[in-house]
Order: sequence, then structure tokens, then C-alpha cells
Amino acid sequence: MSLTPPALHAAPAARIQEVFALQATTALKLRSSTAAQRIDKIRRLRDAVLAHTNDWYTAAYADFKKPPGEVDMAEILPVCTEANDAMSHLAQWMKPQRVWSTMLTAGTKSHVQSMPRGRCLIISPWNYPLNLTFGPLVSAIAAGNTVIIKPSEMTPHLSALMTQIIRQTFPEDEIAIFEGEADVAKALLDLPFNHIFFTGSPAIGKVVMAAAAQHLASVTLELGGKSPTIIDASADIAMAAQNVMWAKFANAGQTCIAPDYVYVHESVKAEWLAACCAILQKAYGDTLGEQQSSPHLAHIVNPRHTARLKALLDDATGRGATILTGGGVVPEDSFVAPTLLDGVPINARIMQEEIFGPLLPVLSFTQIEQVIASINAAPNPLALYVYSRNEATIARVLQETASGGACVNHALLHFLHARLPFGGLNNSGIGNAHGHYGFKAFSHEKAVLRSRFSMATLLFSAGQIPGYLRGTLKSAFKWL
Repeated sequence: MSLTPPALHAAPAARIQEVFALQATTALKLRSSTAAQRIDKIRRLRDAVLAHTNDWYTAAYADFKKPPGEVDMAEILPVCTEANDAMSHLAQWMKPQRVWSTMLTAGTKSHVQSMPRGRCLIISPWNYPLNLTFGPLVSAIAAGNTVIIKPSEMTPHLSALMTQIIRQTFPEDEIAIFEGEADVAKALLDLPFNHIFFTGSPAIGKVVMAAAAQHLASVTLELGGKSPTIIDASADIAMAAQNVMWAKFANAGQTCIAPDYVYVHESVKAEWLAACCAILQKAYGDTLGEQQSSPHLAHIVNPRHTARLKALLDDATGRGATILTGGGVVPEDSFVAPTLLDGVPINARIMQEEIFGPLLPVLSFTQIEQVIASINAAPNPLALYVYSRNEATIARVLQETASGGACVNHALLHFLHARLPFGGLNNSGIGNAHGHYGFKAFSHEKAVLRSRFSMATLLFSAGQIPGYLRGTLKSAFKWL
């Protein structure tokens, strides 16, 4: 199957500014939108996604040979789950939340009211284009905002399909989408959006945050990093092998929360590696030709990223790393075979940079203290995975390391849990997404207080502290 990539028609800056101006009036109107009105828009989006299921398969294959099963599980399912959860709970999320008074404000009534942020920008990546564009869009619609979307130019077929769906489903004064390259992103980032939701690399995340700072716009940054995996001596080895191989090589490793390197206890390392090699052979074939033609393995998104991965692999082997399985690269087909590496030195590029591809360094350890110290010496990762049946080890890893999220005896699954916050920490991101957390990301929580009578009035009603309080106020501070 092959398709000619659609031409990118970058919108001129004037057109972008025109749509941005149109959304200003609509954003004010949407402050009064009801849960039913917002739910109707979310339902229309979800139904449009499902109506184009076969088109998603075709576009994903054309962009980087993503298998239909991965499109179902990692693109369509998360969007539908996000939409269904929002539709089920939006009325409750929108209700003002009562806040009980303190002693000082006794006699008042207070609540927190969720207000739309206003005009929002979503800049989405290429690795899971549908999921990481329409997922945040559901949250933005639920919160009552207008939205402009900038999809990735690196997956042109998927971006073109998203553009078609958005323009058929919504008026542009509510939700608009502009394809294009860096010049389009820059034109959008120059505008005073109220909130920017960006998914991508930490390097570009810094550019987005700097642009947002010019307008004091709030941001949600879903970034990446080197997510570690720990397999200790007590782990279920067969399960850990099956699970890590799936988590790493789904989408050919082009996943922000994929295991980036694995620490395996030296007493079970040989057993775990043997299980991994057997799983990979059964799943994708034994030869480079079988792997390249496997219908279950995505390819790399473009030749540039293929060359980047080959350079990481060559650097690692040049420094003494051993290829345990895989290692094949077919540049003209943007293909890199699932590869396990042993004996990778810590100063190799593959141990310093986020891999974002089907290369997995495997390290051994004897003491968990070594692993914890190594993880803490690096920037905070987006995810951390620990496979163990030792509760003390699990508790220690979770308590003594920092990461955006974590799984115990699984990987990636926390992303699919619509009621868990998903987000990074420092280098791996700012803010959270999914479910109620996504709704809150696109909302401003406004404090509202109604006064009838308050003890605090006594402190300023006459312009100065009344005499009978002057001597006792200091001792009352610890109670108020």
C-alpha cells in the first residue's frame, strides 16, 4: 500500500490572525455554554473519529507503516475513552465546588468555579498524531474553550485527515486547524493565546514556554526523557519480558513513555534476555527481511530519524556495546530492527539522549541503591517502571525516585487510565492531562466568596483595630 503524500498548504500569517480574532468573540460566548452543549461537540468529534476508522488505518500506514492494531489500541481507543469519560462526568466537573469557611471567614459562603481559559493552542506531535491531538482537544472542548490546532508536518496523511474531520465537524471560530511547518508554529506562538498545550521534545518545549511567557500564557507541556525500567531478582521473568518487549517496540519505540533503558538484576539477566529474544523472534521474525516485512511492526517516521537512530547504534557499538539481537537498518525503507544491546557504556550517546526508536540498552545491577542513585542523577523522566514481587523494593523505588508517572509490574498502561493524571516533571513536562485533570488544565479555577457577616470585618471596619482586640489579637493568630 502506498499513497502520494498530500501537499502542505501553509496558511499565511494573516489568515491565522483572522481566525484567531474570530475566536475572541466566540470564546466570550462559550463562558456561558452548558454541559449539554459541550457534550454534543465531544460526541460529534468522537463519532467522526469512529466513522473514519478505515481512513485512519490507511493514513497511518502511509505515514510510517503503523499496523492497524496499533491504530486501534494507541490512537482511536484513547480518544474514545477520553471522550466517553468527559461526557459521563462533565456536568459534575462543571459544578461549583463548595469550600468550607475558616474561623476568620465564618459567616461567608465560598466556592470554586471552573471557567474556560479562553483561546487555546494545541501543538501536537507525529508519533501518535490522532491520540495526542484529539485527546487534548476533548479536554479543551469540555472546559469550554476555543481551539486552534497545529498538527505535525512529519505525518502528512494523518494531519490531512485530522484537518478534514475538524473542518467538517466544527466552525473555525470554535475549532480551527492549520497545517504547515515551523513558520506556521511560529506565527501561532506569536499570538496571545490564553493557554498552550504542547506535546513534544524538551528542547522544543523550552521554545514554546519562552513564547508563552511573552504573553504570560499558561502552558501544559507533555515532554519526554529517558524512562527507566527496573527488573529485580524477585520479578516474574516471563511476564516482565513479554511486557517490556511490547512496551518498547510498539510503534517501533517511538513512544514518549517507552522504556528507554532497562536495569536487570544480574542473577536473572540471562534468563530475561533469553525470554526477550524468543519473544521478538516469534513476534517479528528471525531475519532482517522478515522483520522489515512484518505487518506488526511500524517503521521509523522518516529518513532523518532513521539516520539519527543508526548513529546512536553505531556510537554504542563503537564504544564496545554488544548487539544481542537485531541491529539491522534499512535506510531506504526507514526501518530499524528491534534491537537489544548489552554492555553499553554510560558515556555512549544512547545513554545520554532520548532514543525514541527500537533500540534498548540492557544494564545489570546487584544493589538497588545503585539504580536509584543513577536515576536520580539524571533529569526526571516521564515514566518509570519497576518489575518486582518484593514490596519493600517497590516502595523504596517509588518513594526515592521522581518521575511523571510510574507502573508496577506493567508499562505504558497508566496512560490508558483516563482517571489518572498524565504528565511530566521538570524536564519531562509541566502540568497534567486526561479526564478531570485535562479539564482542569484547560480551566481557570476562580475563587468566589459571598459575604453576609464575617469576623474579619472587626479587623478593619473602623479603619483600625478596635481597642478590645488590640491586646488579644496577637494571641489569636494561631487560631484564626
